Amino acid sequence: MSTPAPPGDQNPGDQNPVDRDPVDQVPAGQNPWGPRPVGPAAPYWPPYPIPMVPQARNGMGITALVLGIIGVVLGLAVVLFWLSWLPALLAVIFGFVGLSYARKGLATNRAMALAGVILGVAGLLISAGGGVLAAVAVKEVADDRRAKDRKDKASAAAEEEKRKAEEKARHLSFGQSYTFGNGLKVTVAKPEPFTPSDYVLGHAKGNKAVEVTVTVVNTGTERLPVETGLPRVNDANGASTELVIDGSGRQKVITGYVLPGKEAVGKYAFSLPPDAADKAEVEFSPDGKRWQDAYWSGPLS
Repeated sequence: MSTPAPPGDQNPGDQNPVDRDPVDQVPAGQNPWGPRPVGPAAPYWPPYPIPMVPQARNGMGITALVLGIIGVVLGLAVVLFWLSWLPALLAVIFGFVGLSYARKGLATNRAMALAGVILGVAGLLISAGGGVLAAVAVKEVADDRRAKDRKDKASAAAEEEKRKAEEKARHLSFGQSYTFGNGLKVTVAKPEPFTPSDYVLGHAKGNKAVEVTVTVVNTGTERLPVETGLPRVNDANGASTELVIDGSGRQKVITGYVLPGKEAVGKYAFSLPPDAADKAEVEFSPDGKRWQDAYWSGPLS
C-alpha cells in the first residue's frame, strides 16, 4: 500500500527542491510524519548596539549672529549708537558659548558663532566710538555756548559802557556844544536875567526870570528840520519851570529847517521860584521822537 501524498501536492515531481514537502527531504528509514529529531540550538547573536548621536545645539551661534547684526546696525545709526552696546555684548557672550559647543562637537555652526563674535566686537567698538564722538560733540557745543555767553556778556558790557558814555556826553555845562546824530550841533548859553514887560504870562511876582539862548548849527550837507523848538528848564530842586510870555517880542522860537552850514538861534524866558533860583538845568532835542534830550546845567549867578 503506497503512502498518499499530502493535500495540495498532486505533482511533487514538478516542484523545486526547496518547495517540496519535508516528507521528500527526510533521510531514508525515518518516518516523515513522526517528530523531528532535536538538533543543536542555533547560535544566539546579541543585537549590535546603535550609537546615540547627540542633537546639534546651534541656538547659541544663531543668537550670537542675530545679536551681532543688531548691534552693528544700531551702532551705525547716528542717534541709536548708545543702544548698540547691549546686543553687541550679548553677541560676544553667546558667540563664545557657541564656539565652545562647536569644539565639543555639540554644535555644527562654528562659522555662525564666530561671525556673531566678530560682529559683537565690531558693535562694541562702534558703540564706544560713537560715545567718544558724542562726548566730543557735546563738549564743543558747551564750549561754543560758553564762548557765546562770554561774547554776549562782553557785548552787553560794551553796550552798557557805550550807553553810559553817551549818557555822560549828553550832560554838559552851559556854553558847551553837543552834536546830535542828524548832524545838528546845539549850544545852550548860560541863562541871563530877564525882565518881563508889564504884560506877562507865566511869571509870578517874586520869581526870578531868566532868558535861555539856544543855538543850532547844521554841520551836515542837507537841510535838517527842528521839530522840537522849545527847551525845558528845571530849577535847582528838579521841578519844571514855567515858560514866560510877554509882549516885548524878545522871545524867538526855532522852527522849520536849518540849511547846511547855517545856524538858528532861539531865545526863551522862564520863571524860577526864589528858593530855587541859584541853579538851573535845560533840556533840549531838535527831534524828541528820534533823539534823546541833551542836558545843560550850571549855576545862574
